[in-house]
Amino acid sequence: MALTLDQQIAKKLLQIKAIKLSPQKPFTWASGIQSPIYCDNRLTLSYPEVRKTILEGFVEKSKQYDFDAVVGVATAGIPHGMMLAQALDVPFAYVRSKSKDHGRQNQLEGELKVGSKALVIEDLISTGGSCLKAVEALKQHGIETEAVLAIFQYGFPFATEAFNEKDTTFETLTDYSTLLRIAEELEYISKTEQQTLADWQQDPHNWSA
Repeated sequence: MALTLDQQIAKKLLQIKAIKLSPQKPFTWASGIQSPIYCDNRLTLSYPEVRKTILEGFVEKSKQYDFDAVVGVATAGIPHGMMLAQALDVPFAYVRSKSKDHGRQNQLEGELKVGSKALVIEDLISTGGSCLKAVEALKQHGIETEAVLAIFQYGFPFATEAFNEKDTTFETLTDYSTLLRIAEELEYISKTEQQTLADWQQDPHNWSA
């Protein structure tokens, strides 16, 4: 049976080890959370076929939105945002996590018209914090966010709540539940490990205990 696009992307992320699953030896995130999964979508940039599939996904998702420009979230959202803007022939800009402390001290790099609508591109949505900071920065520059698109999300309920609180639409090309199904089918993980990984998603802060 042919895989859907979200399943294809999940499979490719596993194959190139952009996503690593290690329920027995968890990773430690910068926040201190113990995690059985590590996602580094920057690796996709080194694989032309994977880049192409991701771009196809972003182009398809973008068709349902009305926007004037594409904005990447620094740094991982910049290359994918630039590729999408090029494919759609629209302006591109990117948003830093904070303003530079030298030169023009910009936070928004590029030139967008006040009142324009942006499609924001990120590589990964975990808590949603970095995306929503970018959305707020755009708002301060008079730019409306039409939606946020990313490659992958963990599917944390608190992330969805954070986007809802800011009245911001977001979508991803693939997600955690799709990844787990594909990982089990390809025998990257066992049925028991799949349950362990599912348990983590429900309560990542207390899972290691």
